[in-house]
Amino acid sequence: MYLSQMSLNARSRSVRQDHRTLYETHRTVMSAFPAELPTGERVLFRREDVRDAYGAPAIRLLVQSLSPPDWSVLADRPAGYFLSAPVVKRVELALAEGQPLIFRLVANPTVKRDGRRLGLLTEEEQMKWLERKGEQGGFRVRREDVRISDMGFNRHRTASGHMASIYTVQFDGLLYVTDPERLVDTICSGIGSGKSMGMGLLSVAPVPEGVLDARSP
Repeated sequence: MYLSQMSLNARSRSVRQDHRTLYETHRTVMSAFPAELPTGERVLFRREDVRDAYGAPAIRLLVQSLSPPDWSVLADRPAGYFLSAPVVKRVELALAEGQPLIFRLVANPTVKRDGRRLGLLTEEEQMKWLERKGEQGGFRVRREDVRISDMGFNRHRTASGHMASIYTVQFDGLLYVTDPERLVDTICSGIGSGKSMGMGLLSVAPVPEGVLDARSP
């Protein structure tokens, strides 16, 4: 698995063109991969609107893929496009049952009712959705270990020119591995709907020493 990270200058006109909407970000990300993706490939990304060291608006872009991207496709962008050039690293996940991990997930929690996909708008519904995804995906979460941030509806224009909206929630916190192999599969494939619009990338990291208390998982 490969993880790419880059920091973009949100004041750059070229950056604004490439990332005006999540659809535009998707198109920019996919330009680094072949038009016909390798079998089994799933490209996931997460766009985070942040501030640079001087407090100016910036975009942090994280991209996960099974095959290496070719970010040279962005080499023709004007000076000032990048705050930091793309960094690509190969990651091998070695997980153990019961292991705690810090995680972040920007997702589109939904449920299908009467053939329609509806957004889950309350924290209780969103937490239950995450718990179900964990049961299916090889991890367990506890409500007291998770912070839920409602990011609202993101409107964008599709390739066909139609306006669409996607409801977005950010989950941050702690998870416990219940099935290492299944969790690796979940990380590689993403969680929930809206993956082409920047949803579903589950980022995990080891818990720093001293963060956990004496509670058992």
